[in-house]
Amino acid sequence: MSAKYIRLADQLKNLIEENAGDVFRLPAEAALCQKYGVSRQTVRKALSVLEKEHLIEKRQGSGSYTTGLFGRAEKNTVAILVSSDTEYIYPGLLSDMRNTLQDNGFSSAVHVTGNQSAKEREILLHLLEHPVRGILSEGCKTSFPTPNHDLYQQLAKKGVSILFFHGNYGNLPDFLSVKDDNYGGGYYLGKYLTSLGHKKIAGIFKSDDIQGTERCFGLLCALRDENILSCEEHICYFDTAQLAALQTKQDTGFLSEFAAKQLKNTTAVVCYNDEIAYWLIKEFSYKNLRIPEDISIVCFDNSYLSELSSVRITSLSHKSHEMGTTAAEAILKLMKGSAVSPQKLTWHLAARQSCAPPPHDV
Repeated sequence: MSAKYIRLADQLKNLIEENAGDVFRLPAEAALCQKYGVSRQTVRKALSVLEKEHLIEKRQGSGSYTTGLFGRAEKNTVAILVSSDTEYIYPGLLSDMRNTLQDNGFSSAVHVTGNQSAKEREILLHLLEHPVRGILSEGCKTSFPTPNHDLYQQLAKKGVSILFFHGNYGNLPDFLSVKDDNYGGGYYLGKYLTSLGHKKIAGIFKSDDIQGTERCFGLLCALRDENILSCEEHICYFDTAQLAALQTKQDTGFLSEFAAKQLKNTTAVVCYNDEIAYWLIKEFSYKNLRIPEDISIVCFDNSYLSELSSVRITSLSHKSHEMGTTAAEAILKLMKGSAVSPQKLTWHLAARQSCAPPPHDV
């Protein structure tokens, strides 16, 4: 037979389970002694077990409060839906999310969507059959309404906390998100380039994710405010399929076409992210275009590729670990019933060698 304090700890776990993960104050030690017919020492040892398992936290002068975790560890799982778990920024992002969740007693399960709505639907159907406490979802092709809004709504009705990161769906307006300030970033880069003297500015953005359309919108608004909106004809778009071909086959066809058809007489390019900037610089080298002497390049994300490039790339950056940690902390608050507001993360410029004033003869 197990020790008394272990049996009491199990009874208290059942109490926590019955309250469906809500945060509440446990009865005082004396009340627990009376209710369960045990000594104060037994109560304290049982509470110590719960504290070690992150099920309660002690607040000085106030007592012991539940943390929002269920009494059974297997039910404290957060599903993370993400486009990729290997490419580009994702390994670091997922590590930050998982570490933050783990530090608070939650486990995580990563599901890769490939940015495909059909795969997302398959995953959401699985989660309806095997419920989790929360879902962190990147969303698929977030420039468009999702056909999977029905499943997200069903999961929410079942009490699953849901938070989107990077993008959010226009037809799920009541669901919270943690995003980059994409419009603000695009506007900043447009103003930055014009402050250096650039007036013929091109851009290349992802069309089927909301980050791309918002970044492009910010750039176009900056150009409008500088009375050079005619640069719109130098804007190029690519989609998930073209990006996948670039990543898996090094197929740079859309970049080559962009360089050949839409960069005539331009002096600077705003790229969707470091990955596109990295490959575009390679494409320019084949055409004997020098960076930044002939054309400047700026972009978003400030990943390892901005340093790995043959010319170090000027890029907008967030604080280290900010997106993954902020999103995980937000879902933790949602699962505990705390108030959470939508968040947009501010960009900061990491200036490097890929950007300079335009050539004097332009």
